[in-house]
Amino acid sequence: MSTNTITTQQVNFKVFRFNADEDYLPYYEDYNMEVTSEEVVLDILNRIKWDHDGSFSYRRSCRHGICGACAIKVNGRSTLACKESMTTMLELFGNELTIEPLSIKRAVKDMIIDKGDFWEKHDAIHPYLISDVDEHPEHEHLVTPEEAEELNEADLCIQCGACHYACPVVEINEDFFGPAAFAKAYRFEADVRDDAHTERLLNLHEEGQGLWDCVKCFECAEVCPKDVDPIDKITKLHQMLFREGVATSNVATRHAVGFKHSIAKRGVLDEGQLVLYSEGPGIIKHIPVALRMFRKGKIALPWNIPTSDNLDEIQKLVKSSSTAKF
Repeated sequence: MSTNTITTQQVNFKVFRFNADEDYLPYYEDYNMEVTSEEVVLDILNRIKWDHDGSFSYRRSCRHGICGACAIKVNGRSTLACKESMTTMLELFGNELTIEPLSIKRAVKDMIIDKGDFWEKHDAIHPYLISDVDEHPEHEHLVTPEEAEELNEADLCIQCGACHYACPVVEINEDFFGPAAFAKAYRFEADVRDDAHTERLLNLHEEGQGLWDCVKCFECAEVCPKDVDPIDKITKLHQMLFREGVATSNVATRHAVGFKHSIAKRGVLDEGQLVLYSEGPGIIKHIPVALRMFRKGKIALPWNIPTSDNLDEIQKLVKSSSTAKF
């Protein structure tokens, strides 16, 4: 059989519908359609509008994966409708697919959402180069290839919002900047021409809104259509906080320091000691949970914590990889 053979499959689409001007509650409509292996998700959105209901609304523009306008969710997975093939969706989820906007609670009209919070967070981290530029320079401000490489492709972000609305912290914390804003902040923190490193890092260090509230779920890395990998940028910003001397003692920074000390000491993580180091007297509130974990064999007593057989090698790795003073 030729690899170019076009196949078809019957698929049922459960599509989110809502009009903020008319509807009290959202609802879902079913559309049963024959899908070909050539189609992408955007083709399905188009067919629903053209063949089934002209009032169906969604955003689209470039159809080349460079603008991010068509970002939606399919079975809870954030995606760019113009890039995601239906073949991939059917392989992942079968022939029952639910199509929803990036954020149901921000829905305005079907797939269209109010992205006001996304742009507010984007603006809050000063997403531009801040530098005391000579109005009449005698020469260019040259950046070496090695210095440019430090941007680590953070400038590829298209602000589609896929990672922002896939983030579980954004969903429950209105103050949290979100992964897209952090990736944008890193783009300028890593730029040798920028003069606002400390100012921007102080903003990112704030508890509640900043870096320390990231839960390391990697959802942002999974959904990014441009492979910007926001979690990688968040990790690098954590290191910058220590390296630039911005980090202050709080539960989050002590957790990071305690994690390193625990691995360096035994080669394995002592979770009980980590909580004690991080929270001090506040550990008392965790005693009921610790007891339940102990009964289920999920936590070891201090004298039963094992030591890795490869401790010497682990300690060398910790020492060689520690680029910031804790």
